[in-house]
Amino acid sequence: MKLTGDRVRFGLGVFAVSAVAVFGLSSCSDSKPDASPSTGASSSGPSSSGPGQSSSTPIPSASTPVLTAMPTPSTPWPTPKVTGAPADDAPLAERITFAIAKQTQIAAGRAAKTTVKCPGIDKVETAGQHKLDCTVTYAGKPFTGTLTVDSKQYSASYKFTSEEVAIVRAKVVDAVLRAAPGAAKVACEMEDVGIVVHSGLPIGCNVTTTDNAVQEYRAQVTGNGQVTVKKA
Repeated sequence: MKLTGDRVRFGLGVFAVSAVAVFGLSSCSDSKPDASPSTGASSSGPSSSGPGQSSSTPIPSASTPVLTAMPTPSTPWPTPKVTGAPADDAPLAERITFAIAKQTQIAAGRAAKTTVKCPGIDKVETAGQHKLDCTVTYAGKPFTGTLTVDSKQYSASYKFTSEEVAIVRAKVVDAVLRAAPGAAKVACEMEDVGIVVHSGLPIGCNVTTTDNAVQEYRAQVTGNGQVTVKKA
C-alpha cells in the first residue's frame, strides 16, 4: 500500500571643647610688666587621627564586566537524523506513526525519543476516511493533534494537524542570534524543550549586548518548526 502525507509541522562622637580661658590678676606696681609673652594655647599644626576620630576611605565602584559577543550562526540549523524507519511493507499504522514522529523531531530541531498514540489507528487500512485523536510525546513532553487518513484499495494518504509544536530552546536561541548580532547573552522564557502554540503568543527572549544593554526580542514558531524573530 502506498503512503503519502503532508508533513507537520531568571563611636561615639567625641566633641572636645578646648576653650582655655586665661585670667591674669595684676597688682598695681610701678614696674613695667614683664615683656615676655605667655602662651595661652598651643600652636596649631597638623595632627594625626587618634582615638575617637574617624577617617573615611572611598569605596571603589564595581567595574563593568567585559562581555564577548556570541558568534552569529553561519549555517542553517541542522536537520536531525531520525532513525528507526519501518520497512516499506510494514503495516500502515506503523508507517504513519513513524512519519508523525519523524516530522515532530525535525520541527523540534533535535532527535529525541518520540511516541505517537492514536487510538483506532490499527483500523486505518480499511477503505474510507478515518479521523483520529492522537497524543505525541517528544522528549517526555506531550501535545495533541488530529490524524486524518484516506484509505483506498491500493493506496492511502494521511494528514496530521496540531495547534502545538515541540521545539528545543537551542534552536530558538540560534534564531535569535541571527536577528541580534553582537549579542553577548540570550535568555529565552522557555525550558530546554518547549511545547508552544504556533498561532499563539511568541516566546520572549532578552538579549544582553556587549555594551551591557538589554534588548527584548520575540520568537514565533510555526507549525513545521520554523522560527522567526523580531525585536520587541
